[in-house]
Amino acid sequence: MNETRPVAASIGVPTPLVDGPDKVSGRARFAADYGFRETLVGRVRRSPAAHARIKRIDTSKAEILAGVRAVVTGADVAASYGVLPIAMNEHALAKERVRYRGEPVAAVAAVDVETAAKALDLIEIEYEALPAYFSAAAARAGDALRLHDDKPGNIERDVHFELGDVAGQLAMADLVREETYRNAEVCQVQSEPHAVFAEYDAERDRLTVRPSTQVPYYVHLMLARTMNMNQSRIRVIKPHIGGGFGCRTETLNTELICGLLARKAGGAVRLVSSREETFVTHRGRPETDTRLRIGMMKDGRITAVECEVVQRGGAYSGYGIVTILYAGSLIYALYDIENVKYDGYRVLTNTPPCGAMRGHGTVNTRFAFESLLDAMAHELGLDPFEVRRKNLIQAPTMTANGLLVNSYGIPQCLDWAEKASGWRERKGRLGPNRGLGMACSHYVSGASRPKHWTGEPHATVNLKVDFDGSVTILTGAAEIGQGSSTVLAQCVAETLDVDFGRIRVIASDSAMTPKDNGSYSSRVTYMVGNAAIEAAQKLRGILTEAAARKLEVRSQDVECLGETYRGGSQDQGLSFEDVVGEALVDSGTITVKGTYSTRPESHGGKKYRGAAIGGTMAFSYAAQVVEVSVDPDTGEITVEKVWVAHDCGKALNPLAVEGQVEGSVWMGLGQAMSEETRYHDGLAITGNMLDYRVPTIVESPPIEVGLIECADPYGPFGAKEAGEGSLSGFLPAMTNAVADAIGVRATELPLTPERLLGLLERTPRGRAAA
Repeated sequence: MNETRPVAASIGVPTPLVDGPDKVSGRARFAADYGFRETLVGRVRRSPAAHARIKRIDTSKAEILAGVRAVVTGADVAASYGVLPIAMNEHALAKERVRYRGEPVAAVAAVDVETAAKALDLIEIEYEALPAYFSAAAARAGDALRLHDDKPGNIERDVHFELGDVAGQLAMADLVREETYRNAEVCQVQSEPHAVFAEYDAERDRLTVRPSTQVPYYVHLMLARTMNMNQSRIRVIKPHIGGGFGCRTETLNTELICGLLARKAGGAVRLVSSREETFVTHRGRPETDTRLRIGMMKDGRITAVECEVVQRGGAYSGYGIVTILYAGSLIYALYDIENVKYDGYRVLTNTPPCGAMRGHGTVNTRFAFESLLDAMAHELGLDPFEVRRKNLIQAPTMTANGLLVNSYGIPQCLDWAEKASGWRERKGRLGPNRGLGMACSHYVSGASRPKHWTGEPHATVNLKVDFDGSVTILTGAAEIGQGSSTVLAQCVAETLDVDFGRIRVIASDSAMTPKDNGSYSSRVTYMVGNAAIEAAQKLRGILTEAAARKLEVRSQDVECLGETYRGGSQDQGLSFEDVVGEALVDSGTITVKGTYSTRPESHGGKKYRGAAIGGTMAFSYAAQVVEVSVDPDTGEITVEKVWVAHDCGKALNPLAVEGQVEGSVWMGLGQAMSEETRYHDGLAITGNMLDYRVPTIVESPPIEVGLIECADPYGPFGAKEAGEGSLSGFLPAMTNAVADAIGVRATELPLTPERLLGLLERTPRGRAAA
């Protein structure tokens, strides 16, 4: 018997991340930390040409060099790969053609770095130069050579839809304005360069790979495909990850190359990319041109929208099909808009492939939309907050393009941001060269349709309880620093009403944990969290039945008071350990499974080809205000403060949610002010952290976060997305603040001092031009 032991709540409590002690102490092992004395060094030979035929590769001299254990080329690659089943047009090592500077062509495994470098130099490669195209316009020109034979016009995907009466509603509007916006290509610049450690067991024909990835399951699939190996002979274990932000949401060529090298060498290989190689591997946000036309009534109501988006996608498909669809579909679900015409073009070019960077598909379109909305509000003499309020959605609802909106916290976000920033009292009263700007944004809580549809649940979680009374969560969900393992532990602890310290998490080992699609599109909290709760509910039922047997009462009469199970008010109760012991009788170790699948009504629309893209169980919402000061002589912008309200449904871990929101804002700040990948004839000239200008702590402003909890009816404890939705709002909020401060409106990002000075020179009227 045991005294009642109350247990502190887990949900809604600021909780340090469960992997934090390992990271701050140095115990955490990243992919580059694995290896032993016999581990070979992997290195990659990359193309110096942006576009060329490979006429000849001779590796014979490298193969006979002392200390070289393996050399691989495109001839060793069994098949192409890609993140989308319908767009697998990339090879781990180039076959027949190279399509961007830095594309892998050959690789070696050797006993040390010096030998590997010498072996790369001994590989003889002869190229035949082909015309190269470094802009979307050049690649779309009528006389441009096809980069891929099956892609006429070098269009990876074009998207066209028109819903409602766009022309008629534009004609009815009191004000119609059109503008073109350009966003530079940007890259994630995560703290850890790409790395992978692979071991091949020749006797058993088994491969174990530890990649720095967000999607271990997709890496597993692509290793099997490109190496022509049975999936059962491959094991993928995700180590600790030094950030991802979308650059690791698809299998990378280095992961496949390392597997090929390990198998050919018959041993262990570690392949660590340099920072420059990590930049060239890329998967960042594409350079984007957005032409936007909006109709508005005098009271601020939006009547219709026309939008054309052209993305420079790089040399291969990657996520391109999804990205160009997102850019159009997520015009919806933030405001009440019925009439939209969208034309999108994802263009193949001779630059490194872009991918699914944080805020995937929405950021550049949202910059254009919120910028033009602000300019039109100013022209009509309307307050920007009131314009947004005039266009609110009445949830629950289905948007015109078939997106489900069950919870909608943007009204509360607007109220919080307006009040916290002192907008009404301070707007227009800050003095010379200082201004306030605002914008709104939203994002999905995971895609309702997985990329690789198998009919399986979206998420599966196993819970194991044994003699020691611990509860082990087995999950394939990739912890990449966002706090997913901590959230799952909180969900299980809260559902079981046990001490948080009793929970341990084992994640992302294909030999031990159930399959999970990966950490992308902010899916883990919503989908895997729900699966964890279901598993914990099943386990609680088993424990309740065991307590009832021990207490000799009906199961419905058992009370769970923290870690004490009691059969009546006079009963001292059983400890959690006692109940577990009873539950183990006859059955032994207890394992339960929880799953989660999205509801069919969330799967997106059917009104145009690709309309399902954008479908989600829940949208997060955000509103933010940015205050800036501008030096008109130097063009330097200083962000003085940011106020951001984020509707996360329920902050399961407020500490982690605040960090995610702050990180989103900070990443938006980089894209808005300084970050830009640049190329010279296809050669990356910003492939280092000096030339690629990521903001430092010096440029980082105070960020005040307001957590808005507009609970989603199907989210885990009401929770939804928290790590991406605030990013896209910063860009237009900052440029709108600059317009308020000095009277010029930026249409191209990043807004560097040089660009701002150019704007000032072209707009001599100052504030009157805002």
